[in-house]
Amino acid sequence: MTSVKEFRVDESATAETLGRGAFVFTDDYSVFDWGTMPDEIPRKGASLCTMGAFNFELLEENHIPTHYEGVVVDGTVLDLGEALDAGAVPEEMAISLTQVPDLPFEDGTYDYDTYHTAADENYLIPLEIVFRNRVPVGSSLRKRTDPADHGLSIDEWPDEAVDLDDPVVEFSTKYEEQDRYLDHDEADEIAGLAGIGRLQELARAVNHVVTERAADAGLVHEDGKIECLYYDGEIHVADVVGTFDENRFSYEGQQVSKEVIRQHHKRTQPAWVEAVSDAKARADEASVADWKSLCDGRPEPLDDHVIRAASDLYTAGTNAYIGASVFEAPALDDAIATIQDL
Repeated sequence: MTSVKEFRVDESATAETLGRGAFVFTDDYSVFDWGTMPDEIPRKGASLCTMGAFNFELLEENHIPTHYEGVVVDGTVLDLGEALDAGAVPEEMAISLTQVPDLPFEDGTYDYDTYHTAADENYLIPLEIVFRNRVPVGSSLRKRTDPADHGLSIDEWPDEAVDLDDPVVEFSTKYEEQDRYLDHDEADEIAGLAGIGRLQELARAVNHVVTERAADAGLVHEDGKIECLYYDGEIHVADVVGTFDENRFSYEGQQVSKEVIRQHHKRTQPAWVEAVSDAKARADEASVADWKSLCDGRPEPLDDHVIRAASDLYTAGTNAYIGASVFEAPALDDAIATIQDL
């Protein structure tokens, strides 16, 4: 199980074959890598499932392989359009499965050689591939790189968001307790047989498809990520793609993504956010994987009006993105205005 969706295995993968299973989307949410938070956001799970299915079908139309099989309604696997035409808003997604070996952690080091030995040629690539079209204020990219590294003719990062002519593609770890960005050589080693050259090309293709669709809906696609599986020499896009949890979108300058909830916690629960940061730093210094055990604090529940506003943002944003009134929700302009008043 992940922190926001349940994972069901119907038929396990083997070294030679893909398995079958499903994601069951919940209304849970997670920020700052905490895992399940004290609240639920109503209709968030259905929003993510609908938007994710829409994007997977869009990728398939553009000849990009994925692990998506359809949405599940009353035990039957359907295309998203079939489900919506039947009046069903899906919360379950059928997917093909690959192998996910254990990633040993000993003496402060993760053993990727053991992971790949067990994985053979059918495995979930233990990387997150991040693509960035815009560099907002506060982005970690500003701390790790200079504008000139991305072809920008400025000496320092300005105090406003910067659009990139050429999207940046980066790699970070997936299964380590604390995500960390990787240089070219380490990312290539962790990718195994997949190789990061092919992963970069695939990430750019996915980014292009999602960016174009967002623009058609009046949204700006700022950044996002993909996860992938390797099977029989081919790379398939896995997990879920192009939702308000995996990617950052904006509408007339306002975030339309999980970032809204992250920023709300920074404003209203700064002590807990700082405790999380301190715990991660102490865990890193001590080469301890479980940073949460070192955290001096826990998140508090959100106020009811914040939960309602977040729910409306997810559903109104999904309606706008897929171009259909799937959810009973306010217009996106109205949902944005409420968020701005929080």
